Amino acid sequence: MMNRRSFLKGVAASAPLFLAPQVLGMDGPGPNDTINIGLIGLGGRCRDMAATTLPIPGVRIAAVCDCFQPRIDASLAALAEKDVTATGYTDFRKMIEQENLDGVMVITTTHARAWVCCHAMAMGMDVYIEKPMCLTIAEGREMVNTARKYGRVTQVGTQQRSMPLNNWASDLVKNGALGKVTQVLAPDFMGSYHWPGKPGEDMPEGGDDNWWDIWTNQTELRPYHSELHRGWANWWAYDGGGRSFGVTGWGTHSYDQIQRGLGTDETGPVEVLLEEPAEERPVGTFEEREISEDETGAPYYNMVRTSVGPRAKTRMKFENGTELLLHLDADRSPGLGCIFVGENGRIEINRDRISANPRDLVEGADRPPALSVPETQPHVENWLECIKTRETCTADVEYGQRSTTLCYLVNIARDVGRVGDTLYWDPEAERFTNCDEGNAMLSRPRRAGYELPA
Repeated sequence: MMNRRSFLKGVAASAPLFLAPQVLGMDGPGPNDTINIGLIGLGGRCRDMAATTLPIPGVRIAAVCDCFQPRIDASLAALAEKDVTATGYTDFRKMIEQENLDGVMVITTTHARAWVCCHAMAMGMDVYIEKPMCLTIAEGREMVNTARKYGRVTQVGTQQRSMPLNNWASDLVKNGALGKVTQVLAPDFMGSYHWPGKPGEDMPEGGDDNWWDIWTNQTELRPYHSELHRGWANWWAYDGGGRSFGVTGWGTHSYDQIQRGLGTDETGPVEVLLEEPAEERPVGTFEEREISEDETGAPYYNMVRTSVGPRAKTRMKFENGTELLLHLDADRSPGLGCIFVGENGRIEINRDRISANPRDLVEGADRPPALSVPETQPHVENWLECIKTRETCTADVEYGQRSTTLCYLVNIARDVGRVGDTLYWDPEAERFTNCDEGNAMLSRPRRAGYELPA
């Protein structure tokens, strides 16, 4: 095991000692070559992604990495059951240096994701970035800048962009099937909680002496607690609401669907209005009623039936006048999508499900069928193909930055708490023009040793 000094040595250096062939201008994998990838962050979502990736022809999971050794051991054992031989690492940079990788899938905690991604890209890796891609708007912009500087292929994990039915319906909206889009309706998602400072617990066995320091990454080094380690998505210091029906959990998918349909992939709203104080409340009433076949969110209603969290209705406006109303409850909404309302009717787009009023808006002969493969598979396949072709992925890091920004604008507006006051947002400068309190929340101090690359 490495000690902390050797693990962190050179973390903030602007030029790694090792550079992948792609960084040196050499060719990456050819059209018929096997793509070798590494997995970084070996929690539950990584198990899902590995299961999705393994059956895809032409790709090999060559290595896995996590700062907590027991997760490495479990991951290697699971891969071995699938007749996959891989190597385990506690330092992702050592993995990149020693393995002949073409890309990495970064499926870490949200608070560590930008740090891992930016250093991996600087070392020549193309990256698949689990959502939400960043902890703050500012570090998301650094991820975009790093990807552009090193010419990396990036795919953010908003997989609805690789679903043919979603894209077909989005293009209907974008190309005028509704006429002018006047409103978009989307859920009022839950935010995160601030850690109450519970007493520390005993460390779980099997980790290196410094693994908790590494796991904590950019954030304050708190005493170990299982609710942080296992439930980090609930807490403000580590995520912006990463739960089911959370702002950065389901919300990232919903808001990305909005961006895709409005054709605002590289920009964002210009106004943000908090309509009520943020308060802890249930996500819906879930009263007994007849569920319409047009409710695309119906399969998700029971998933969050008992969920409670900080919520507040928020309204945004885009430069063309389209209003975004973040008002819907979990039991009456397309939880992973949205509803576009225009002059000619409305189109609801959710995960591989759509509906419309009038219905003939979405009954074209060219309407694609629903997926016949796991929902994330086309998204991973798109990333792998773009590693070879060097084309832009369907969920490029810039698109991910803009969708994730909507999530954090919601959280910032709630934290600022100026109910009824319009906050003016400059999507080009990515700053508020009339809210210094909001601008102070665009970034956070990073703990020494966990800086992003210069």
